[in-house]
Amino acid sequence: MSRFTFGGDEHIFVEVDEAMSLEAFFTSLSMTNAVRAAGIDGVTEICPANASFQIKFDPDKIHPLALMDRLKLLEEDAEKSEAKLDTRIIEVPVLYQDPWTHETLMRFRERHQDPDGTDLEYAARINGYQTVEAFIDAHSGAPWFVSMVGFVSGLPFLYQMVDRSRQIQVPKYLRPRTDTPKQTVGYGGSFSCIYSVRGAGGYQMFGITPMTIYDPRQEVPYLKDFMVFFRPGDIVKWRSIERAEYDQIIDDMQVGRFEPRMRNVVFSLDDFNADLDGTNARLMEALYAD
Repeated sequence: MSRFTFGGDEHIFVEVDEAMSLEAFFTSLSMTNAVRAAGIDGVTEICPANASFQIKFDPDKIHPLALMDRLKLLEEDAEKSEAKLDTRIIEVPVLYQDPWTHETLMRFRERHQDPDGTDLEYAARINGYQTVEAFIDAHSGAPWFVSMVGFVSGLPFLYQMVDRSRQIQVPKYLRPRTDTPKQTVGYGGSFSCIYSVRGAGGYQMFGITPMTIYDPRQEVPYLKDFMVFFRPGDIVKWRSIERAEYDQIIDDMQVGRFEPRMRNVVFSLDDFNADLDGTNARLMEALYAD
């Protein structure tokens, strides 16, 4: 049962679960989609998160208690509905151990748990991997769900689609950095992310993607309809690349030639829970089908 609370005079916060899970994410996504589809007069913003969501409303147009009752009814409908999602699976190229995040992380070693190593070396060690290469294989080997987009414009948070015993967990820096390169692939807790803009941050830095994910000027062809690339429910497959391919994608981005590899798919939570590895394999087949 979700926990409903008011946040001041204009917000309702709904906590679906205290722990992040795909079940909690699907409930949150189903409810926010239902609120959007209902077109409730007075609702001005809908913000889904990992295992919760927040609704902003105009109390002059809808009474707070009336909206609360409406949301509780939508929760009942969400619990009865089949957990299926029409979504996209997207390949995101990543240059792991790149020179730019390496330079940055070395500038901030005094803020890190392991000042004598790198973020990837630390992450590999505490997760029981013998080498950084083995850790990169684990990070890029299975798909990830985009569970929310925000904090800063266009930044996706991603949840690894493996059983809990195989999930990577890495704490954030002891103190946040004042700098993080744009499009850094980061990690904090059990979530990966992509920093959409350059700025402060506390997530471990694993690499960088040449793929633009946020373009407020909408000059990138695949962002001409909306400046933010990712949306909740997207499925991401990291692909490790070398420096030469990174440079080629950067060149292609500058002249509008690069298009992300992606396919439309239907994801079923019941199928995933029944056969996790089989579901992931079918998603990979769909992504790389000619």
